[in-house]
Amino acid sequence: MTTQQLAGQTIAFLATRGVEQVELTSPWEAVQAAGGQPRLVSLESGSITAMNGDWEHADTFTVDHAAGSVSAADFDALVMPGGTLNADALRVDTGVQAFVRGFFEAHKPVAAICHAPWTLINAGVVQGRKLTSYHSLSEDLKNAGATWVDEEVVVDQGLTTSRNPGDLDAFNAKMVEEFAEGRHAGQTA
Repeated sequence: MTTQQLAGQTIAFLATRGVEQVELTSPWEAVQAAGGQPRLVSLESGSITAMNGDWEHADTFTVDHAAGSVSAADFDALVMPGGTLNADALRVDTGVQAFVRGFFEAHKPVAAICHAPWTLINAGVVQGRKLTSYHSLSEDLKNAGATWVDEEVVVDQGLTTSRNPGDLDAFNAKMVEEFAEGRHAGQTA
């Protein structure tokens, strides 16, 4: 990987309280190592506290932008870390749903891991797509019209998905590759 694959790109990381820390920090570091500029987008300004698993509080991170103050037009790509509490809070927010949909409408690459595809379901962007997620979301995704598979990393027209923190190496590599490619003309919302 060249260190400047993502030079000049600003990448949105969508997360709120309860985000799985390693699913935020590992892709963040991969984006930085590739020359990209990560920015934390959340429900509100201020800061969020990450989790190790769903029970143990981890570090606090400063929010760069409230979701309602930015749009997909402000970024080159989107990363959606998991964490049960994080995804459950984000998926019901109509502003977050619109923010996520904006990336699909603009054919910009999106990467989602673990529980993050819950938000993709509520944003209405999974029908007809092949993806993976944490195993407990498989039926939710199938019911929303997606083809769910149990694989380390899946790419479908600019959407990169993985199952859990054990997939982060593969997820990060494929995410950077897809972000470097940019817009995907065949990508549909």
